[in-house]
Amino acid sequence: MFNKWLKYSYAAQKDQRYRVRWVIIWIIAIFLLYLLLTTFAFSVRRLESNAMQPELHTGDRIIFSSRIVYQFLPDEIGAARLRRGNIVLVDTAQGRQRGIVWPILDTVVRFFTAQQVDISGRTGNFYVKRVIGLPGDEITVTNFVARVKPAGSVYSFTEFELWDRPYSPNIPQVPALWDRSLPFSGNMETVVLGEDECFVLSDDRGNTNDSRTWGAVPMDSITGRALFRYWPPTRIGLP
Repeated sequence: MFNKWLKYSYAAQKDQRYRVRWVIIWIIAIFLLYLLLTTFAFSVRRLESNAMQPELHTGDRIIFSSRIVYQFLPDEIGAARLRRGNIVLVDTAQGRQRGIVWPILDTVVRFFTAQQVDISGRTGNFYVKRVIGLPGDEITVTNFVARVKPAGSVYSFTEFELWDRPYSPNIPQVPALWDRSLPFSGNMETVVLGEDECFVLSDDRGNTNDSRTWGAVPMDSITGRALFRYWPPTRIGLP
C-alpha cells in the first residue's frame, strides 16, 4: 500500500520527472561536448578495411586529432606535427563537402549508434594510412619496402629507420618470376614530393589504395593523426 502511494503521489512523480530531466540534460551536454570536440579537435572513426594489418583491423575504433591540433599545437605538449611513421586519416574528398548540415547530422547519427552508421555518403572517401614521406622527400619502393631520402639529406634510409616506434608491414609473397615492371609488383620508381605533398602507404602492402596508385597526397587531405584505439577492449592503446 505504501509503495502504491509512492507511485501515485505528487511528490514521487515530481521527483521522478526531476531525475528524468537531469538525465536528458546530461545526455545533451555530453553530446554537445562531443560535437564541439569532434568539430575542432578530434574525430572518431571505425576502420572499414584490413588495409592496416597487422597493426589495425576492421572494426577497430580510433580517435584522431584534427588538423587544427596536430598542425598548430607545439610538439612538447604531445600533439606533435605530422611525422614519418604516423598513422593518419586521409580524406580524398577534401574540399568537396556538402555544407554544414550533413556533417552535423552525420555526427549525431554516429554518436548515438557508436560509429556503426554513417549517413554522410562519404565513408568511401576516408582511408587510414601510414605517412612514409614528407614534403621534399625522395621516395623509392623496392619489394614493397620504401626507402626515403629526406629533404636536404645526402643519405637515404629504409622507412623503418625514420620512425622511433617499430611496425611490421604485411609483405605479400609474389612468384619468383614475377615481372618487376608489372603494376603493383611492389616496386616503384623514384618520386620527389612537392612542397605541399606527402606519401602514404598501407601497412598491408598487398592493398594498393595508397600513394602507389593515387600518387602523392596533398597535405590538406590529411585530416587527422591517430592518437588512441579505444575498441576492442582487448587491444586498447596507442596505434
